Amino acid sequence: MQLLTRRKLINRAALTLSMGAMVFGLFWLAWILWTVLQLGVTGLSLNLFTQMTPPPNSEGGGLANAIVGSLMMVAGATFVGTPIGVLAGIYLAEYGRSTLLGNVTRYVNDLLLSAPSIVIGLFVYAMVVAHTGRFSGWAGIVALALIVVPVVVRTTENMLQLVPNSLREAAYALGAPKRTVIMIVTLRAAKAGVVTGVLLAVARIAGETAPLLFTALSNQFWSTDLSGPTANLPVTIFRFAMSPFTEWQTLAWAGVLIITAGVLALNIIARVFFRQNNA
Repeated sequence: MQLLTRRKLINRAALTLSMGAMVFGLFWLAWILWTVLQLGVTGLSLNLFTQMTPPPNSEGGGLANAIVGSLMMVAGATFVGTPIGVLAGIYLAEYGRSTLLGNVTRYVNDLLLSAPSIVIGLFVYAMVVAHTGRFSGWAGIVALALIVVPVVVRTTENMLQLVPNSLREAAYALGAPKRTVIMIVTLRAAKAGVVTGVLLAVARIAGETAPLLFTALSNQFWSTDLSGPTANLPVTIFRFAMSPFTEWQTLAWAGVLIITAGVLALNIIARVFFRQNNA
């Protein structure tokens, strides 16, 4: 009887601590979202999406060039990183589960997954920017793609490993070769998880600032030429938020709201897509 009472007390204490930790985390999250919403709404206007970033201490202006630059680089990094990540994840899950190359690749991918983004930015700066002699949007795409790849690799491998072996065995029994089984059976069964991983990777790189500071830098003018410094939201927010000008600070909060809303939308889409495909 005493043992049962003790277990109940321990269970209640653990539940209380868990609920307290959850409430603590939600409190700060709600506070951050409220602050972003409160300060970001004041800078929302049509000019924000139609005008270029303004010069210092001047009224008006917007973030059109930064928004377009960010969209181009995020799209380019996703286009480059997704196929590499998916193919590497397929290899690790289907061919290299217990091979030396698979274990080494998995270890390196885990290191890259946990590497600080500023380290990746410095690496691309040394490999690309220093050799070409100029900042560019292409260098920013390379840096962001290096962040996308490990996320997609890990997600693809995990999702493929969750596919029951009975599906593979049934396909093999029908005489299907391994590549057909992977493309038609296992990858199709895991497509919801793979797409979710890609969306989460996009959400991660959307707000990365450090890699772009060393690669794409920024540009105050309208330009879709990725061979030179390219405007982007994260670096523009960093510059404007650190400035003493009220107009720039207002635009910075508006940019933070745009990125936050975009990341939140991607996470919601990923969860809804994953749930519907598993229903």
